[in-house]
This record gives sequence, structure tokens and C-alpha cells, in this order.
Amino acid sequence: MENQSSPAAESPRVEDSDSAPIVLSDLDRDLLNALQWDFPIVTRPFAAIAERLGVEESVVLERVNAVKEIGVLRQMSAIFDTRALGYQSALIAARVAPEHIDAAAAIINEHPGVSHNYKRNHSYNLWYTLATPPGEDFDAHVETLHQTSGSLVTRKLPTLVLYKIGVKLDMTGKTAANAKAEVLAHEKPERRADMPAPVLSALEMTAISVVQADLPVVERPFAAQAEVIGCTEDELLELLASFLERKLMRRFAAVMNHRSAGFKANAMGVWAVPEDRLEEIGPQMAGFAAVSHCYRRPTYEDWPYTVFTMVHGRNARDCEATIEAIRDETGVDEHALLWSIKEYKKVRIKYFTDDWSDWTAKNLSTSNKS
Repeated sequence: MENQSSPAAESPRVEDSDSAPIVLSDLDRDLLNALQWDFPIVTRPFAAIAERLGVEESVVLERVNAVKEIGVLRQMSAIFDTRALGYQSALIAARVAPEHIDAAAAIINEHPGVSHNYKRNHSYNLWYTLATPPGEDFDAHVETLHQTSGSLVTRKLPTLVLYKIGVKLDMTGKTAANAKAEVLAHEKPERRADMPAPVLSALEMTAISVVQADLPVVERPFAAQAEVIGCTEDELLELLASFLERKLMRRFAAVMNHRSAGFKANAMGVWAVPEDRLEEIGPQMAGFAAVSHCYRRPTYEDWPYTVFTMVHGRNARDCEATIEAIRDETGVDEHALLWSIKEYKKVRIKYFTDDWSDWTAKNLSTSNKS
């Protein structure tokens, strides 16, 4: 993949202001925080949440359906560790001719392992995450997407060190830009890229394919999913506990529609942290509550940034304030702020489906023969 150098573009403020704000009650906000932060894996999870909030289970069920209907809550499901399941993954940065970027994004979106795809304000203007199943040649997939999308340059930016991963949007609006929060165990998975893929039974793979989908909003949702899987409710709860214990699953939680939830802006702060300060600075940046993702990634001659911090805010100024707080505390001045200015794709990866083999048969067998 061709190597070219180009300076970063100026970072504009990017906000989505073309829709009226959605009005949520205090109960809705507390409920959404509970669904994101600590969803109970028990027989009647909505009853457990209702007890925590001091309301009836029927109220929680009604409000969950309501926030889903208005588009604030995207889904509730198991969140698996891609690498722990034996999949390879990386963030990919591509430089695409501006007049071709929508078409390039559409081609890239066809890959079942592309879960996120954004246009950003940089010479590297198309950013996507890519995963491939165990046994696949990851670089072959990257090269195929590079060629078929017509990208001018493609950079592979895998995770070298994971300091934090976990989107938790504070719906109450009480978290300050410089607020700190403990990085929890599920936000810093211990699985490494060199660990072998786990041996999974047919039942486990079926369970994974079901629980990664949206949880039914009923009194006993895991019983409903167990029926689809072909096991008992207790067996499914035991499987979920096993997935957590084996660190295959990071947690069970709600996924928000950021913009509908009022978080109109998101920015990727990238930092040129000196090699000898990475062990100190990486965890320090991850400790900011507004930082949802924090990684160490490789550098290139035209890309000096070693640490990536993803920040979400109700507006651009919120994001800028957190980035400024990180800069002031760490003293790292060399950084860039890349704004998400168009979302092309945002989905959950579907593990263990036929989509992968179908894409490979259609694309890899032909594009890499030349």
C-alpha cells in the first residue's frame, strides 16, 4: 500500500443540529445509565433494575420500549472481545479522493467485519474498524479493501496496548470535562493478539450468535433467548457467566444512539506521546471519564501519533474541553483532533455467520489472483 505524507487538516467544530432535541425524564436518564453501566445477568434483569431505581418492573419495561422507539437506545446485548474469540482486528485509516469517498465507503461497508466507518477531517479521511475470523489472512482482507475501494493510501493501526474500551454516556449531564473515573476490569481486557482462539462448542457458538443480538424487552428476556438457542434459561445464564469468566465477553450492556441521546459530537484525539512516557501517559489519559476508548497504536513516517483517545460530547466544545484537560494534565502538546463528520456504518460484528465466507468467496478469491 503506497506510502505518502500529508499534513493534518484544521479541525472544524462538527455538530449535528438539524433535528430537535429529544426530551427525556430524570427516570429515563437514570435508567439509560443503569442499562449502559451495570446490566444484571439474572432471570429478571428489568426487575433488578427497577428495584435499584425505586420503581415497578412494568415501568422499566415501558420506559425501555419508549427510549428504543424514539431512537435513543440502539440495543441491549452481549459485548464480546473480538480478539478473545480468535478474530483479528485493527483500526484502518485510508486516504481517499474526496470526490470518491462515499463510493469507497459503500464498498468497504460490504465487508461483514467492518463495524464502524467514518469520514474524518484529515488527509486520512476514511476510518474504519476491520475484523476477520480465525484462520483468515488479515492483510489480504486489508489489501483487497484498499484495492477495491480505490484508496490512495491505507494504514493498518492495530491495538498495541489497550488502556480502556467502554462507551458510557452520562445521560444526567453531571460529568465534567476533566472528571476522572476508575478504569474497570471489563474496560481493559487481558486477552492478547497472540493468544490462541478458544475451542467453542456448537452450543456456545449458537449462544454467541443469539446473545449478540438485541435483548427482548420482556420480564424474562434470557428465557426467550434460550428458547431460540435450544437450551434452558439456567443453561444460558451459566454460559454467559462462563463467557465473562473466560474473558470472551466483556460485559452485557446497552448501546446508545449517540446523536439521538444528545451527544452530537465525537472526536478522536491522537497524541504523539514519547516512547519513554507511554506507560505513564496511556493509563493517565484513559482515566478521564469522557474518554471511551484509549489505545496505543503504531506510527508511520507520516503519522507520529502513538496514543488514541475517543471522546464524545453534547457539542464540539465539550470534546475540546476534555482534550484541553488531557493536554494540560499530561503536558503532551503534539496532538491532533479528528472529528467524525459523516457516519457510514456503525453496527455490532456478527460472529460465526456465513457472511464471512460469502464475502471471502466473492472478493478474496478474485482480487488477489493478479
